[in-house]
Formats: sequence, C-alpha cells, structure tokens
Amino acid sequence: MKKNTTTKIRLGIFISLGIAVFLIGIYFIGERQQLFRSTFRVSGVFKDVAGLQAGGNVRFSGINVGTVENIDIVSDSSVRVEILIDESSRKFIKKDAIASIGSEGLMGNKILIINPGQGKEKEIQNNDIIKTVPPINMDEVLLSLKTTIDNTSKITKDLSKITNDIQTGKGTIGRLLMDKSLAQNFDSAIVNLKQGSAGLKILMDDAKISFDKNLDSTLINLKESSTGFKVLMEKAKKSWLLWGF
Repeated sequence: MKKNTTTKIRLGIFISLGIAVFLIGIYFIGERQQLFRSTFRVSGVFKDVAGLQAGGNVRFSGINVGTVENIDIVSDSSVRVEILIDESSRKFIKKDAIASIGSEGLMGNKILIINPGQGKEKEIQNNDIIKTVPPINMDEVLLSLKTTIDNTSKITKDLSKITNDIQTGKGTIGRLLMDKSLAQNFDSAIVNLKQGSAGLKILMDDAKISFDKNLDSTLINLKESSTGFKVLMEKAKKSWLLWGF
C-alpha cells in the first residue's frame, strides 16, 4: 500500500512537471507569435526576401515589435510579407515608415527592420501596405570586397616592384637616385647653369650701362642741335627783318 502511494506521488509530480513545461512552452511560443497581445497587421512587397522566414522578428529602432506572420509569392518578381506588430508600437510607426530586410549579426538569422519615416504622416493602420527597400545582396558585397582586395594586392605588388627597381638603380628614377655619376653630372649642370646665369647678368648689366651712356650722349647731342637750330633761326629772323625794312 505504501509502495503504491509513493508511485502515485512520483507519477503526479512527473505529470505536473510535464504540464508546467507544456504551459511554459505554449506561453513562450505564443509570446513570440504575438498570440497573447493585441496586434495589427501590415504587409510589404519585396523583389527578394533574402532568406527571411515566417516567424522572424520585426524590429523598430532596434526593439522587437512584432513577427513575420506569412510570406507569399505574388508573381515572378514580387513577394508579399505579412507582419504582425504589437499594438502598443502603432503610435510610433507612421505611414511613411520604410521596411527593409537585415540580419542578426553579420551572418545571423534574417529579420525585418522598420525604419522611421519623417514623422509627419499619420499613424500606420491595420492592413496598410508599408514601403520597402530591397535587401543588401551579401554575395555582391563579398564579390566587390574580393575585387577590392585583389586590386589592392596588385597595387601593392606593383609598388614593391617599383621600390625594388629604384633600390637596384633600374629605370630613369632609379638611375637618377642611385647612380653617383648621374648625380654628379646633375650637380655639374646646376653649377654651370648658375655660372651661366651669373655671366648673363653681368652681360645684361654691361649692356644697360652702355645703353644708358649712349642714351645720355644722344640726348646731349640732341639738346645741342636744338640750341644751334634755335640760334640759326634767330639769326634768320633778324636777317629777314633787316631786309624787310
């Protein structure tokens, strides 16, 4: 009799624990699926949902506000995503809000993200169609990143080759920087250029002095000629007056 009682107690405890686990599971599933909250439904149309699945989280400003209820293929170029959103979040989501598809982390599960609009529109309503933007294609991003890395590697190799050529004296720049004879010739050319510039300056100074002297002589001669011409004219004038009388 005592053994039967112990067995019944154990069985009762086991059944109670099973029921408790079952109820807790239902609660969490219902909480995830918004079964025990007041919700409203909106939808959006995407060309590609990028792996988004029904039951995925819906986030607004980084906070979970709902779940993806259903995903249907509308045509060969569009997919409709139906969303359940917590009623308490309605006042923050306006009609000009935009939905996009993101990830939980770099390679995590896909989620639907609602980005706030300008805030000038009215609150979103039940069964409204929300604006959407296409998701980022990670394959294209990785391909672009690979191309960038390849180009960077090629540029690095080219720079390494150029640096090595310069160090070994190859090419015009390498010979100019590493060949001592070219450097000496270059220095000599600079010295000759400086000397030529100095000689040219002396020549120009001499020419200026000679020109100034010749100009002064010309002006003096011109002045003397002008004076002589004036005297001659005075004499001619007096002679004309004499003969006139």
